[in-house]
Amino acid sequence: MNYPNGLAFSEEIMKEVQDKFLYLNEDKFVGERLLFDNAGGSFRLKKIEEVFAELDAIPDCPERIHNMARYLQDVQKKGEDDIRTILNAGESGSIITSLTASQVMFQMVGTIVENTKGTNIVTSVLEHPSAFDAASYYAQKTGCELRVAQSNKTTGGVDSETVAALIDENTVLLSVMYASNITGAIYDMKEIIRQARAKKPDLYIVVDAVQHAPHGVIDLQETPVDAINFAPYKFFGYRGSGIGWVSERVAKLPHHKLPGNAPCVWELGSPAPAQYAAITTIVDYVCWLGGKYIESENRRELFVEGMTRIKLQERALLYRMLEGTKENPGLRHIKNVKVFLDYEDLTTRDLILAMGFENLGYTEAVREYEKRGVIVYDRLASSIYSKRMLESFDMDGAVRVSPLHCNSLEDIDKFLKVTKELAGL
Repeated sequence: MNYPNGLAFSEEIMKEVQDKFLYLNEDKFVGERLLFDNAGGSFRLKKIEEVFAELDAIPDCPERIHNMARYLQDVQKKGEDDIRTILNAGESGSIITSLTASQVMFQMVGTIVENTKGTNIVTSVLEHPSAFDAASYYAQKTGCELRVAQSNKTTGGVDSETVAALIDENTVLLSVMYASNITGAIYDMKEIIRQARAKKPDLYIVVDAVQHAPHGVIDLQETPVDAINFAPYKFFGYRGSGIGWVSERVAKLPHHKLPGNAPCVWELGSPAPAQYAAITTIVDYVCWLGGKYIESENRRELFVEGMTRIKLQERALLYRMLEGTKENPGLRHIKNVKVFLDYEDLTTRDLILAMGFENLGYTEAVREYEKRGVIVYDRLASSIYSKRMLESFDMDGAVRVSPLHCNSLEDIDKFLKVTKELAGL
């Protein structure tokens, strides 16, 4: 917070960071380009490819007693420990894995709603469909009322007071996301939890952290919720896995499990050690970055420092994108360009931005960007992934721009030059 406009990496650290990612400024099929669509995934660490290929090639079943099986068990255990490192979950609760974070969300929400008495479920209009539709599906299935907190058209997020106003003693579940995948607005999670539990102390709270996890620190000791999920593929890792964590009281609720396992076990079937190794590789990278700034033997401390530096770098990129330089104006200063839901306090923002052109449609702009080697994405009210959120802001669409911390200030400058060209078409 001491750097409201961010703090960019040094040139030395920037080079080291960029050397660790694949296809950062080029694609083997189309050549040089800028990928500013990381909200739909993310750049992948080179080390992830190496580790995953090595582990995935091992044919042994981890659920055996010979040496290789025990090695694979150790890999899984370390990956589980690193999921807890990311969330600061301690030793409590249970970990859930599935093919996608969306499947994990439906599993967590369904387990809570079907085993809790009450008459209503509270969520927000800005939720990703995986969370909003999970709440809606189980509300309909159990006969609960679905209460939807509306967005703040100034901040681009959802206010804690708006959420709390919908909660009462009969609320079964509160489901909210950590940050908007349209505007980048970060929810005030501490205040949401405080106000929600003031209304109902034993309220179950589920958080979708898929969008926010790669951009900031998550600390379940400070924000004690009952369930949370994230997706490794948006966190410099692999597609094909979704990660969740549930509190001890949720872990013990009736859920899909083998009867012979302990009540709190949520895993089903044989584990995939390579996916766990990918999690460890992600945490290794963030800790390496943290170690550039502090000395510590504590893995969580290094991880927090690394994520803090990622946050500061991304804030600096966002500020550069909005304000530009004397020679290269930012989006706020380019004629025919509009930044939607532009909010001055960048400490409340992840590195996601919604914009538009007065002289170009959203899809047309995306195609023109691509012709000039820049990949962005159009969010349209005609899409099930955008309609509800956009309409809450009285918008029919936007061009979503989402770089990552491994992008440089020079990358932002290139983007701004292309944007200025498009604005003059």
